[in-house]
Amino acid sequence: MRRFLQRHVSQVALSPSLALIAIFLYGFIAYTAAVSTTNSKAFPRFDNFVGLEQYWRLFHTPRWHVAFTNMFLFGGLFLLITILLGLLIAILIDQRIRAESFFRSIVMYPMAMSFVVTGIIWQWLLNPTLGIEVMVHQLGFTSFRLDWLTNPDTVIWALVVAAFWQGCGLVMALFLAGLRGIDEDIWKAAAVDGIPAWRVYVFIVIPMLAPVFLTVVVLLSLSIVRAFDLVVALTNGGPGVSSDLPSVFMFDMAFRRTNLGLSAASAVVMLGTVLAILIPYLYVETRERA
Repeated sequence: MRRFLQRHVSQVALSPSLALIAIFLYGFIAYTAAVSTTNSKAFPRFDNFVGLEQYWRLFHTPRWHVAFTNMFLFGGLFLLITILLGLLIAILIDQRIRAESFFRSIVMYPMAMSFVVTGIIWQWLLNPTLGIEVMVHQLGFTSFRLDWLTNPDTVIWALVVAAFWQGCGLVMALFLAGLRGIDEDIWKAAAVDGIPAWRVYVFIVIPMLAPVFLTVVVLLSLSIVRAFDLVVALTNGGPGVSSDLPSVFMFDMAFRRTNLGLSAASAVVMLGTVLAILIPYLYVETRERA
């Protein structure tokens, strides 16, 4: 026994943690999947098995269609804007500008705030009665309107702007770390050959940042699927359900509409979306290491 413990000391030390992970992560995933096959309402009940009926109801619920569509619309805009501007800011900071630490801290400061705080701040800024619109009116531009929070057609932009403000610092930091890892000899060779800087970035540097791009896309995509507190703090899913996301739908079904079965089904679909993002990423990472 003693010899066994000496040989497998690391496995023995990790076994309690692995057991807790198995119970509280995979165990509850299985539990949620089981609840999604029942007609549970306020409390889980396993004596009314309905199979895949909750999934049929889910995909025939108009509100879920809105929430699922919003996830891709919000996610696409958020990914595009955050990656492009985060990369641009990283390139600008990488020029060894003066007060680099100051500007880097300004960009990264919102990342230190929670999404709830970010949502409240942008709710104030976008409020037509006390935010940016009032400030512009005081400057004399009385025809200016910024009704993103009250207009169902533009409310998604309020989420995109707030999420970009929160996430841009992380993206900038990742890209800046990647840029600082580029061999200086590349720039020296490009300068000798007279190649413009923009061409070096487009055809050499940015392709070399492919692993960073992959990491950024995965991290941001996971935050999109799990987005909840920002939506609740900023729009609460409104006006109506025009800014609903799957996480808000899941919470509302479980705790306000007392429909645990439908909520569990939406949670399983969200898990499938996360796995669809993670599995290709893990496959690529494993292939590169092999």
